[in-house]
Amino acid sequence: MTESPSNPPTTVYVVDDDAGMLESTQWLLESVGLNVEAYSDGRKFLDAVGHTNAGCVVLDVRMPGLGGLNVQEELQKRGLEVPIIFVSGHADVPIVVRAFKSGAFDFIEKPFNEQLLLDSVQQALQERQSGQRFHGNARTEALIDTLTRRERDVFLPLAQGYTSREIADQLGVSVKTIDLYRARVMKRLGAERLPDVTGIAIAAGLVDPLDLRRDS
Repeated sequence: MTESPSNPPTTVYVVDDDAGMLESTQWLLESVGLNVEAYSDGRKFLDAVGHTNAGCVVLDVRMPGLGGLNVQEELQKRGLEVPIIFVSGHADVPIVVRAFKSGAFDFIEKPFNEQLLLDSVQQALQERQSGQRFHGNARTEALIDTLTRRERDVFLPLAQGYTSREIADQLGVSVKTIDLYRARVMKRLGAERLPDVTGIAIAAGLVDPLDLRRDS
């Protein structure tokens, strides 16, 4: 079934087993005029989601029963290319990497900045309403393309797990300079945590997940 111009995909589905978080997220999105459907269970969401009005999904990673990553996999099996914005209070590198490699639109850590979530949802809806087919990897590459040459020089070792001191030694500049570029890189990529940077790099095929540096 195709979406008609008179019925654009504007419903935001929120799926989170935390009742307080589910209610507050629904209230936040509805406060800016969005149509929201909330579910506390991944299976119930999958049973209810339709083909015509799914604008995007704000999806918790860890839930009893069917977790967020499993919900993402099931949507893909059904051929539903719906932008997924993952939220998690327990994000680590493997989870972020798996989410992005599977085409996640965004990954936001709890407790999240409200404006950050609103911006991400609005961008996801704009892509859906414009008729574009959503491709997470294409979005990832577009983000990386916004980096300057010097920012990319910092981005890659940062994604691999090198410290600011180590990157400064590699590039022959001060730690203060690296910290400045590091902040700029994270802002351009919309990353709040280093695992997000790592996930973006791996999703773009620029970093091998087996080559990441580990803390001793």
